[in-house]
Amino acid sequence: MTSGQLTPTDQTEHRYVLTLGCPDRTGIVARISTFLTDVGGWITEAAYHSDDDTGWFFTRQAIRADEVSFTADELRARFAEEVASELGPETEWRLTDTRDTKSVVLLVSKETHCLIDLLGRAHRGELPATIRAVVGNHPQLEELATRFEIPFHHVPFGERKADAFAELARIVDSYQPDAVVLARFMQILPPKLCEAWAGRAINIHHSFLPSFIGARPYHQAFARGVKLVGATCHYVTAELDAGPIIEQDVIRVDHSDSVTDMVRQGRDIETLVLSRGLRWHLEDRVLVHGRKTVIFN
Repeated sequence: MTSGQLTPTDQTEHRYVLTLGCPDRTGIVARISTFLTDVGGWITEAAYHSDDDTGWFFTRQAIRADEVSFTADELRARFAEEVASELGPETEWRLTDTRDTKSVVLLVSKETHCLIDLLGRAHRGELPATIRAVVGNHPQLEELATRFEIPFHHVPFGERKADAFAELARIVDSYQPDAVVLARFMQILPPKLCEAWAGRAINIHHSFLPSFIGARPYHQAFARGVKLVGATCHYVTAELDAGPIIEQDVIRVDHSDSVTDMVRQGRDIETLVLSRGLRWHLEDRVLVHGRKTVIFN
């Protein structure tokens, strides 16, 4: 753990968390519940969703690990053999251990609000992960990272963007993060990185997507005279600002608000939306299927 961050204080119990998605049919809940009972699992959270449009079933289960006489690896092996194989080859599942501390790398440019918010949450032990590093394409935010004792890496982006992204990937991958957060990182990830970090790269877009994609969304919103501005936390894909959405929120504006007013109010929404979305991702509350998400929050 980095010395500038406190241990998360909200995980009072050691838990195993099971998430699963598969084609829907009868008996799935019973089969999972029977398995967890057989291994001595004391279920503390259970959530389910059956999607009529796709015909898929989703669940998230949390159990008290101290009631189970198996390690996480042993439990994974048993579940794969006894349950997942029975549910079929399309089944997507994972089992995580809350004692395995997750890690985050933040990508930034010059905007400070999202970086300050996430550094503060990690410092107070409110984020269920350790921020391992901050990587910026400008050097201005190094002082903030240093203040929280987080390593800062400066990767300048000039004309040779391919070389810059290669260096960025080398640094990020060296930390093997569970989440790569584009905390107002004003560069578009190339398709190769979108694929490599699929399901881990999380962006905050300062708009209520799918409205006003791309650059200067507050200026676009002002020009259209909208009455609500918002922010969207989503997974990064090769299609700009079109990845699966994790969280959104809005704030009301009116004709008297300038672009500057919208930007100022929007920053508050951005920090809240990003922190919620990141937390849900780290707590394994987000299940992705195609372009949609199921959020068990």
